[in-house]
Amino acid sequence: MRAGAAGGLALGAAGRLGGGLARAGLLNQPGGLPDLLREPGEPTEALPFDHLVVLMMENHSFDCYFGMLPRHGQPHADGFRFDRHGRPLNRNPYKGGYVLPYRARSECQGSVTQNWNSTHQQIDGGRMDGFAATSTQAMVYWSESDLPFYYSLARTFTLANRWFCSAPCQTYPNRRFLMAGTAYGNISTSTDSLEDPPPPNGTIFDQLSGHGISWRNYFTDLPSTGIIPSIPKRYPANLAPIAEFFADCAAGTLPSVSLVDPEFGVAGEVGGPLASLGIPGAAKAGGLVGAQGGSEENPQDIQIGQATAAKVINAVLSSPAWARTLLVWTYDEHGGYYDHVPPPSAVPPDNIPPKLGPKDVPGGYDIYGP
Repeated sequence: MRAGAAGGLALGAAGRLGGGLARAGLLNQPGGLPDLLREPGEPTEALPFDHLVVLMMENHSFDCYFGMLPRHGQPHADGFRFDRHGRPLNRNPYKGGYVLPYRARSECQGSVTQNWNSTHQQIDGGRMDGFAATSTQAMVYWSESDLPFYYSLARTFTLANRWFCSAPCQTYPNRRFLMAGTAYGNISTSTDSLEDPPPPNGTIFDQLSGHGISWRNYFTDLPSTGIIPSIPKRYPANLAPIAEFFADCAAGTLPSVSLVDPEFGVAGEVGGPLASLGIPGAAKAGGLVGAQGGSEENPQDIQIGQATAAKVINAVLSSPAWARTLLVWTYDEHGGYYDHVPPPSAVPPDNIPPKLGPKDVPGGYDIYGP
């Protein structure tokens, strides 16, 4: 995971330096190569890996999971500030007072939001003081007793203090960035966006296929590549059920690139309507159904997501291919949860601006999300 964390660190550095480089005309244009001395697809021993595995979970900030990590074995982790009793000191204003980070009472999540307007309100020009105003539950955190597997990872492998999501908004645009390096106008998780044309410069999967590099999207209930419909349409043979991922791990036959999807919670799509029926007991039943799912999306039980990630990660660690495998475990965006680190500026990926409505906060793809 060391190189994966280095990539996360590089994201922050690029945000600070990228604007000047762009103005100087020194950045690659779409389709350009990161190393002009090597042919496309030519490997380098600087990254001695045969396999890249990406596990992208849903909707959590560094602080809401690892804010307590400096008190639990990683003193250099950039989490909360503490008083002498080990209690977080960070705070957000709320109704004339302040809300401090507080321990979540349950592994099932409450109501938080990370839409375009809310995220800009939360960031508040870099002051990071608008979270409680969108929801006081944005200030909750979980600690080692809630997330023992994740804390074990954080103490064993390199952890990125500066890995920001690509844009200050929701899942679909941030996962578009993962797959295409651009959200090409999208700012929200909306079914309307599934009607959009393919990204103008293609996707990472077009590049991999064009250079003969093997890849697969292993999925549980839904393949995340479906948010750019051209991907599953062009490459249906590259979609595989999660059971094949575990078999390929065990056999040491993973493709060069694997995008592994947790269970996104189709059951939750049933739970929401069930809870609104007004039938005695239906609300409770709907809430229980909605909490199922393995991606850690609100309102899911994060223990289910942690168990899902543990199964995937342990399969990679146990694979005969592990010695030459790079595993990146990350999150699509912050989900609305508090973080104290201001996102740096970013280089706009292209000249396509966000599709903003009359009530949306003005802005562009020139800043990362939390």
